[in-house]
Amino acid sequence: MKVAVLGAGLLGTASAWYLARAGHEVLVVDRQPEPGLETSFANGGQISVGHSEPWANPGALMKLVRWFGREDAPMRFRPQADPVQWLWGARFLLECLPGRSARNTAQVFALARYSSLLLRELRRQTGIDYPCSECGILHFFQDAGELRRAAAGAEKLRRAGLDIAPMSPAQCAALEPCLERVQRHIAGGLYTASDECGDAHLFTVRLAEMARGAGVDFRFNVGVRRIETAAGRVTRVVVDDAAGIEESLRADAYVVALGSYSPLLLRPIGIRLPIYPVKGYSITLPLRAADQAPRVSLNDDARKLVFSRLGESLRVAGTAELHGYDTSLDEARCEALVARTFELFPRAGRPGEAQFWTGLRPSTPSNRPCIGRARYANLWLNTGHGTLGWTLACGSGHALAELMSGRRPEVGFDFVGTGARQRAA
Repeated sequence: MKVAVLGAGLLGTASAWYLARAGHEVLVVDRQPEPGLETSFANGGQISVGHSEPWANPGALMKLVRWFGREDAPMRFRPQADPVQWLWGARFLLECLPGRSARNTAQVFALARYSSLLLRELRRQTGIDYPCSECGILHFFQDAGELRRAAAGAEKLRRAGLDIAPMSPAQCAALEPCLERVQRHIAGGLYTASDECGDAHLFTVRLAEMARGAGVDFRFNVGVRRIETAAGRVTRVVVDDAAGIEESLRADAYVVALGSYSPLLLRPIGIRLPIYPVKGYSITLPLRAADQAPRVSLNDDARKLVFSRLGESLRVAGTAELHGYDTSLDEARCEALVARTFELFPRAGRPGEAQFWTGLRPSTPSNRPCIGRARYANLWLNTGHGTLGWTLACGSGHALAELMSGRRPEVGFDFVGTGARQRAA
């Protein structure tokens, strides 16, 4: 069938690739001039099956209380006169209940492991080339209590088959020598050898190139204006070009993969997705031969930051702001990333060369993305992946292609529109 994918980010491009591989005719439209220029353009770069626990967990409530009102807090709530923001916040608190958090973790873990296997298979089959590292991810802790709590959750993942292992401070420093100078401040760590990192933007660009070779048609500088429906089906999508000229886009099926903007497009046709934009920040530091930057991808639990070596650069990302669709860059937040980086790794490049970036993560209160059929027979979703878009991309795209081809994906995840608990409308 003919499928129109709305969005050429990481998730839209992965959807297009797997749909084309399944034999469908695919068109992708995006308002940007090339693929992957928004949510995943300069994200943390981690593919982290070992970090499947959602933000909404029983330990989150006390952290939110401690962080309230702090400008440098890892997660910052900026109240607005927006009922959607407050409803999302209330749902987030509900998902912190132990039973809900455990179920959400299991769901995300299943999809993340499935996705990781598919990414490796994609590399083997196609030789797709982008900066990446398979050195694993080390999550290090300064607070012994936080380490104990995280270790208890990690043990559940280990029993489920993940190769996650506790590390002493000395083992952390041996694994990543750049941590040696701060070893005395580290309580310990958790290391997942099978996790990895990579440049999500360049991956998206390369995958789009391969998708074109497989027959996918990409149209850029095309804005999606509205969806029109009749008799339980989408009849057309109205788009316009850079000159503002409207046209109709018609297909047998439609996929919404517009990240944080998905709920704005869908709300007028009666679909209310539990997605709210959560702003994140990153810096990218160019590296020279003599620089000493970590090679193992790291998670700094004290500041909720990630460090990823992407070829000849170091990516540092983190923080979360609930501030609506504001995309302005707060340089103070980025400078805080610079300060923490050079506090830990004084020879990791030059502070003045840091490149600043901010983007909106399409986050659900449960951390579970919305993948599957919406309330209209020919309308499908692949959105709401929060901080795990890169981790879940291949699995989400492949699973969606399976569902749209009439097959049930081989992963234990509650897909939208299949009678599961998670609903999109």
